[in-house]
Amino acid sequence: MGIGELDREAHVPEGRPSGTAGSPRTLAEALRARGDDGLAALLRARPDLLGPVPNDLTQLATRAGTRASVVRALERLDRFALQVAEVLAVAPDPTPYPALLGLFRGDHEAPDAEAPDAEATEIEEALPRAVALLREQALVWGDDDRLRLVRTARELLSPSPQHPSPTGLGPTVAEATAGMSPGRLQEIVAAAGLPSTHDPVSAVAALTALFTDRKRMGALLDTAPPEALAVLDRLVWGPPYGEVTAKPTPPVGWLRDRGLLLPVSPRTVVLPREAALHLRGGRAHRAPEPRAPEVGVAREYRPQVVDGAAAGQAYAALATIEELLKSWDHGGPPVLRAGGLSVRDLRRTATVLDVPEPVAAFWLELAYGAGLLASDGEADERYAPTPAYDDWLDQPPAERWVRLAAAWLAATRTPGLVGGQDAKGRTLSALGPDLDRAAAPEVRRRVLGLLAALPPGAAADPETLLARLRWERPTRGGATGPATEAPRPAADLRERLARWTLADAELLGITGRGALSTAARALLNLPLTEAASPTAEGGGVEPEVAAEHAAELLEPLLPEPVDHVLLQADLTAVAPGPLLRPLADALAVLADVESKGGATVYRFTPGSVRRALDTGQTAADLHAFLAAHSRTPVPQPLAYLVDDVARKHGHLRVGAASAYVRCDDDALLGEILADRRSAPLGLRRLAPTVLAARTDPAALLEGLRSMGYAPAAESAEGDVLITRPDAHRTPPRTPPAPVPDGPPTPDTTLLAAAVRAIRAGDRAATAVRKEPAAPVTAGGLPRTSAAETLATVQAAALTGSAVWIGYVNAEGTASQRVIAPVRVEGGFVTGYDHTADEVRTYPLHRITGVAELAEDEV
Repeated sequence: MGIGELDREAHVPEGRPSGTAGSPRTLAEALRARGDDGLAALLRARPDLLGPVPNDLTQLATRAGTRASVVRALERLDRFALQVAEVLAVAPDPTPYPALLGLFRGDHEAPDAEAPDAEATEIEEALPRAVALLREQALVWGDDDRLRLVRTARELLSPSPQHPSPTGLGPTVAEATAGMSPGRLQEIVAAAGLPSTHDPVSAVAALTALFTDRKRMGALLDTAPPEALAVLDRLVWGPPYGEVTAKPTPPVGWLRDRGLLLPVSPRTVVLPREAALHLRGGRAHRAPEPRAPEVGVAREYRPQVVDGAAAGQAYAALATIEELLKSWDHGGPPVLRAGGLSVRDLRRTATVLDVPEPVAAFWLELAYGAGLLASDGEADERYAPTPAYDDWLDQPPAERWVRLAAAWLAATRTPGLVGGQDAKGRTLSALGPDLDRAAAPEVRRRVLGLLAALPPGAAADPETLLARLRWERPTRGGATGPATEAPRPAADLRERLARWTLADAELLGITGRGALSTAARALLNLPLTEAASPTAEGGGVEPEVAAEHAAELLEPLLPEPVDHVLLQADLTAVAPGPLLRPLADALAVLADVESKGGATVYRFTPGSVRRALDTGQTAADLHAFLAAHSRTPVPQPLAYLVDDVARKHGHLRVGAASAYVRCDDDALLGEILADRRSAPLGLRRLAPTVLAARTDPAALLEGLRSMGYAPAAESAEGDVLITRPDAHRTPPRTPPAPVPDGPPTPDTTLLAAAVRAIRAGDRAATAVRKEPAAPVTAGGLPRTSAAETLATVQAAALTGSAVWIGYVNAEGTASQRVIAPVRVEGGFVTGYDHTADEVRTYPLHRITGVAELAEDEV
């Protein structure tokens, strides 16, 4: 549809005043009849109409009828509202409300066509709501006796061979016979038992009248062969198109001769809409869905059980993120050239966390989305924790969880896509590009909102929840298709997003045992004591206050950190709960984690003890640490292990020659030289107590340690180098910004300002003006000389009246304005601009012309 057609639909006839009595003749008139609240509701539901703010209501109506905007609005309708739009697209234009209701309820006089009483009642109750919704979004306009679907929506939803109607109806008799010869039309009329007509128009009208007359149409079908009726049964609910051969079978020939099947092409026929409606008993939709499906309850738990399970998951989430980033403390895996994490590194991370790879991808994306993880930007770019990670560690556990949960709710990055392929067949990697899906935040909040609508402690049945989501958004990514079509990729993505939301919420502790926790309900800004409305957008609390409340509710449920461990004789230590951070950090250096769970088990090894000694601690320090933090006596095997490793530690010294080894015990050096495992190090004796190596000190240290020795590194001055676990951090990084799903929803202040501007512009555009003596340009701007312009605005300033001006700004954009001049001096006119609803100053040389308003407009 061209811009000219849109303008004709939105155009207000010249001189027609606002608020004219009677049914509106255009969409612009319908919008003009709305109050400010109605305009604000339209702009809130369709925020794309605000970019930029329309000059007047005619421009708003034109923009509301553009294809892109209408498609976006249709995508956001629920199933029944969309069904109403689909029925209006195949109904006569305009359609009275009773006729629209009849197309849903059907003809009760037809056998087996009467809708069940319960369904009929539901339709009668839901239809006014659906029509009001379509009116609010400017997809339908007109009074109840003349309902009109916006032309663009009608074109999108009307049937065609390429895009059948979702109702399953085909074209009308008039549309299907548009290119048919008059002779063929007369043959059909005669075969149907109708008198011949003198022109094609009356022939089409006669056929239409026959197909819409229940009694005559019933009599015609009574004469049809049973095989012909079987053909109609296959086509009646759609798709209405069928293929025929050059010599059709007798049943098809009978139908085609009487116009019950009309040719679309030499090999394709279609069942006319009027005939299909008769066979359907007057119903446009086979299965109207006026009521949203109920979300079923799979199981109910006590709310305390749900909150306890969710708190356990929340603490596990904090521990997992901390373990992940601690393992990358000294620099994580490299960044792929195309961005993201390699499959091998993802697999290695999953092994470290002891989780499946998809779950590991979720934790990686969660840390990245919360701003705790990023690439360091170095030449050999690697992933590492950010400085924000250290700040996060310093926060209380409940506040740390709130930060993770809030980041997950707002993130458009979708870890469930990791391992899949993009449109070009490339594998999508964790932390890589192309993982953003703009619909993800909206789907997450809707899923959690539906969970919140259930009684506290109730876990939803996933299939009924998905059915509810499909009802609320039956189509995505374009105009709707018939119910028999395969699911569109965008609709399939929406369902996958919902399934991922349920799984991710359980991992993160948003839900416990499938039910929404009290802390999550507070974080989502939903009512805490009663079921939330499925359409509620929140409880009106500021996000910061909601986050604080959620943290307060979660904090008592999290386990308290302990300050001790239980040392055992098998060189292990058991932490009976989460450890205080200083204790956990020190123990992580002195021992290796053997198993995780409710109680973490640490194992002491020669390597782990040497690691602690490398940080500058002595054997006495380690003994004192173990004695201070153990509720059991230090086992003798552990004390022996610490003393034995300490006695050997630093006996050998490694420095830089390229590298060297020195030792006071020349026999030990001889033992190293004689060991075949030292051959790769390239050792040779320089002196009885010194060996030189071809490798660098770090490789030499690692090689000697692999041989079972405990060397210590030394500086150029001969002092032992103490290795401290200095963490590698990226420069300050901001979390990835979510990708918006279209323009943001405007707030109340912006809506009020936009409505005022549109109203003011509309008053200026529709103001009745005196006939100008000077010519008017093609764009409607008045054209007067500079002297006439100056005289007119000076007179208006003296009398306090308003005038209509044409104005061209510095960018060359022309506009019409209504101003009330107050002062005219120095080549400028200052006055109240009714269009902008404020006082403005305009250069006189940019005013193309001026005209006085009619007396009743002053």
